[in-house]
Amino acid sequence: MSKIYSSFPENYELIDAGGGRKLERWGTIVTIRPEHQAYFAPALGAAEWKKQAHWEFLPEKPASLNGKWKALKPDAPKQWIFPTSGIRLNLEITGNKHIGVFPEQAYNWEFIRKQLRPENRFLNLFAYTGAASLVGRISGAEVTHVDSVRNMIDWARINMETSGLNDIRWVVEDARKFVNREIKRGNKYDLIQMDPPAWGLGSKGEKWKLEDLLPDLIKEGIELLTKKGTLIVNTYSPKVELEDLKQVIQLIDARVTAEVQELWMKTTTGKSLFYGLVARIKK
Repeated sequence: MSKIYSSFPENYELIDAGGGRKLERWGTIVTIRPEHQAYFAPALGAAEWKKQAHWEFLPEKPASLNGKWKALKPDAPKQWIFPTSGIRLNLEITGNKHIGVFPEQAYNWEFIRKQLRPENRFLNLFAYTGAASLVGRISGAEVTHVDSVRNMIDWARINMETSGLNDIRWVVEDARKFVNREIKRGNKYDLIQMDPPAWGLGSKGEKWKLEDLLPDLIKEGIELLTKKGTLIVNTYSPKVELEDLKQVIQLIDARVTAEVQELWMKTTTGKSLFYGLVARIKK
């Protein structure tokens, strides 16, 4: 089966989607955000969406991450705590459409929770605000969290403290540079997750295209695994398709076993929304 559906994480609901947007509930707060995969018609009418939502994101231009949030209720908070999956995340209205967590990753959080033991080492690359790092730390495992953006590291640290956790290792660095240094040092990890962006600019202005760098990222990630370790790779790029990803993995190392699937989530109203690909690569 190449298609799997993520269940809703605790206190989250994907209420409806369509018309290039999605309606989501985060605890008691409801948002409307752009979603290019929601190219179909929504189940609920526009008036119902506006009635439920506290905030709506208005992009500067189509497909732009940047824009402005519009408050649809007078008491709409700009920051709130979102308790989910045994952790507590600080969510907030930012300068783009993201608010601090990717709820479809609940599919991976459950896997991380089941896999890790106190004696294990977990490496979270391109780690954003750290939900996966926190889930890993709950197990008692040694957790290293790597992100190149200082603000994201600071946000993740606050999430750790809010969740009553401690002793996560924070690394502010380009993920590939960190991985290659770890390889040279001979360090190994039992579980690695990477969620690289589809495109962007590096620390020195160099262009980042996931389809060009993905083979090297996977190869280096596999090299950093322990003998029976697992590498989780998330991709959300229109240039990376399911069969292409399967082929890339096999060309890198035919000895590994890989499960590559499309990640979907179903709205409460019955719509299906695509969230990219997830690969689990085992030595």
